[in-house]
Amino acid sequence: MKRAKLLVAVYLVMIHFTILERNKCVAQTTYEPSWNSLKNHTTPQWLKDGKFGIYTHWGIYAVPAQGPNATWYANRLYNKPDGAERKYHEATYGPLEKFGYKDFIPMFTGEKFNADEWADLFKKAGARFAGPVAEHHDGFAMWDTKYSDWNAAKMGPKRDIVGELAKAIKKRDMKFVTAFHHAEAWFYFPTWDKRYDCGDPKYSGLYGPIHEKDALPAKAFLDTWKGKIFEVIDKYDPDFIWFDFGLRLVTDTYKQDVLAYFYNHALAQKKEVVVSYKSHDLPPGAGLLDWELGQEPDLAYYDWITDTSIDDGQGWGYVKGLGFKSVNNLVDNLVDRVSKNGYLLLNVGPKPDGTIPEEAKERLLGLGKWLTVNGEAIYGTTTWGVAAEGPTKLNKPSGNGFNEKNDLLYTGEDIRFTVKDNNLYATVLDWPGERILIKSLAPKGNTWTGLYPSEIASLTMLGDGKELKWEMTKEGLSVETPKTKPCEYAFVIKIVRRKPF
Repeated sequence: MKRAKLLVAVYLVMIHFTILERNKCVAQTTYEPSWNSLKNHTTPQWLKDGKFGIYTHWGIYAVPAQGPNATWYANRLYNKPDGAERKYHEATYGPLEKFGYKDFIPMFTGEKFNADEWADLFKKAGARFAGPVAEHHDGFAMWDTKYSDWNAAKMGPKRDIVGELAKAIKKRDMKFVTAFHHAEAWFYFPTWDKRYDCGDPKYSGLYGPIHEKDALPAKAFLDTWKGKIFEVIDKYDPDFIWFDFGLRLVTDTYKQDVLAYFYNHALAQKKEVVVSYKSHDLPPGAGLLDWELGQEPDLAYYDWITDTSIDDGQGWGYVKGLGFKSVNNLVDNLVDRVSKNGYLLLNVGPKPDGTIPEEAKERLLGLGKWLTVNGEAIYGTTTWGVAAEGPTKLNKPSGNGFNEKNDLLYTGEDIRFTVKDNNLYATVLDWPGERILIKSLAPKGNTWTGLYPSEIASLTMLGDGKELKWEMTKEGLSVETPKTKPCEYAFVIKIVRRKPF
């Protein structure tokens, strides 16, 4: 008996030290700058739970405010002498040889920029993560960087925009996003064209180093590309780094160095972080795939994110007279993405004075109002065995995405599903009338994902809360809707099962 007790004691001690050693190994884990190591990174739980974030395209391009896509104004201005941008520019500001892109900087004042107001708005919109484009294609950094005098702290607003937003957003318990497009700066301006200021070496801090038209990115350029990201990581401690398509211009060594540095920095801070990328700019698993203006048409086996814009998809930065998506469109597309294992990063383009357009504010607050009622079906949820049912279909994304349709109208038969604990949420994307038929809950033999009636503990609509009448038929679960709508847009049926999903 004593021998048995001794063996048990020894066994427990061994388990104890094994756990300690395992925890010690976990605590000492670091990422190596190799794809084998970096692919061990996983999506943070805060992103899996938060689902929805906001970022801003705000820079010099807000001054001319010309579309389509304000952020590409300067590229078209210099490269397309017969284009609409050149004609507008020279009619408004004079010949390009005398008034270049750099000359907009004194007009980019940001005098009404208030980081706390932006952060409050994003919080009210229901965002769980938010932040700015730290540097766009145009080479103008939005933080106080040692790598260039062409930055918002020394010119234009003369404020550290990234730094101010980092404080304001984190103070409101949102995760902080920084987006980087600056790899595209290598080709954005025709620095080989001596007719314009972009071909003058004294302006290379903004327009990029002088090089031949078809030259590959130089080592010095990539060193600066990497150094700027390291600087933002060290100074502002972001939770999410978003990369645009220019990442494909960067060699593996630099990409691996940046990811390893960011992931190891997070380990030192005992926090979870994420990097997103487009197309195959990173190997699958090293970061999170981003679909620009796009979404998966069906339930995906991997998680993904969309970056889209609150405008009609043509602006990104502020554009005068721009159209905007409806709140109904924004709600429907958030619900659709979440049901298919996706997340949403929604762009807003502020004016050059630092104010957010009223049309954008109205839509953000409308989205927040919907989430106040129905966020239970979004935040902290996961996918079900079925993502969607109904007649309205999306095409598959091609290239980097671009299958989003702003004029797509969902019906009362289009339903999206999420689950959390004991709850199945069936979100109907338009008012269905007096009854909802949830066909995915119908008995289907070998493919049945439905429920036995005895499994259902209660059935309500979020925002209403009263028990709804229902019956299980061979066509599906038939539910009688409330007499009045509890919100303006998508409507969530909450089905409580007697045990967790």
